[in-house]
Amino acid sequence: MLIVQKFGGTSVGDLERIQNVANRVSKTKKAGNDVVVVVSAMSGETNKLVGYAQKFSKNPARAEMDMLLSSGERVTASLLSIALNEMGFEAVSMTGRRAGIVTDIVHTKARIENISPHAMSKALKEGKIVVVAGFQGVSSDGNVTTLGRGGSDLSAVAIAGALKADLCEIYTDVSGIFTTDPRIEPKAKKLDKISYDEMLELASLGAKVLQNRSVEMAKKLNVNLVTRTSFSDEEGTLITTEDEIMEKALVSGIALDRNQARVSLMGVKDRPGIASEIFTALAEADVNVDMIIQNKAYDDTTNIDFTVGVGDLSDAKSVVDRFINSKDIKDDSYNDTICKVSIVGVGMKSHTGVAAKAFSTMATENINIHMISTSEIKVSMVIDEKYAELAVRSLHNAYELDK
Repeated sequence: MLIVQKFGGTSVGDLERIQNVANRVSKTKKAGNDVVVVVSAMSGETNKLVGYAQKFSKNPARAEMDMLLSSGERVTASLLSIALNEMGFEAVSMTGRRAGIVTDIVHTKARIENISPHAMSKALKEGKIVVVAGFQGVSSDGNVTTLGRGGSDLSAVAIAGALKADLCEIYTDVSGIFTTDPRIEPKAKKLDKISYDEMLELASLGAKVLQNRSVEMAKKLNVNLVTRTSFSDEEGTLITTEDEIMEKALVSGIALDRNQARVSLMGVKDRPGIASEIFTALAEADVNVDMIIQNKAYDDTTNIDFTVGVGDLSDAKSVVDRFINSKDIKDDSYNDTICKVSIVGVGMKSHTGVAAKAFSTMATENINIHMISTSEIKVSMVIDEKYAELAVRSLHNAYELDK
């Protein structure tokens, strides 16, 4: 088998942990597998490098930041390779450039355009363990780029796809994907398998184990993805195609997103194109809008409610103020003491009453639902933030996810 293993910052947080990673990688190699390892920078290293840059400039050039920040992963890759060689395993470290990862030219948040895995394939044929510095690549014009948040996961999945690996293992400080956050509901169970679509929904709805971009790429490239912990031999969670999951759970998980704010627009002029103008202006201000509700008012105007991330609230207010000044909106209000709780499961496609059970559970707990959004495999509800954990525990119990 060809296995790609990715180790995050906590897994390589110090020299002892790097040695532990070397021990784990060596076991995989001794079991007869070809191995490519993708590593992040040691925990805290990236923040330290950012701090160094800000000593000289509050707004350093993005290209220079890419050059600087990419060094953290290169340090880890070379140290792990040295450790493996000392243990008697021939290993070679590679930068994103040498690994053939080609990106667009957007510095600090580049997107992978293609991978030319010739150097990696050659080293694997020679029996070597390949250790790749994650989070980075090279643009078509030859400059170092970085992939942004979750970039090392993205590197690992893309490499697994390019090499047609049998498995891509993402090692973190948690042992897999749970039915909900175990810190909120101690009865949460670890899932053996979950579909790409369910994982995408959970990731976008607040689950922090994997970033959307890496799951999207795994689905696109048909890469079997496993997330597991580097601190034990415990089995993790397989993220795969829906067809590979024999018994599809009605609900697989409950997600909670506290990073939500509600924007309410009252007395919006009821004319064609007004919604387009408002949401185009929000998009141009880089405000990411989530849930939207529009309804007719009594005075031939409309009311529009939508949610944004808390960090986007100030920019959203600035956009709305322009429409109030132009008399297109009469009034506005804002609420950042809300949260979004969601139920996710591919089983919803073939079963009725899933949403009804969620709503009745909220009613039983006397929790008022402000907004509702649904998809084929998801039901999301905006509620007051003070009820967040009660809602998660109640829904987890209602769908019997601890069984």
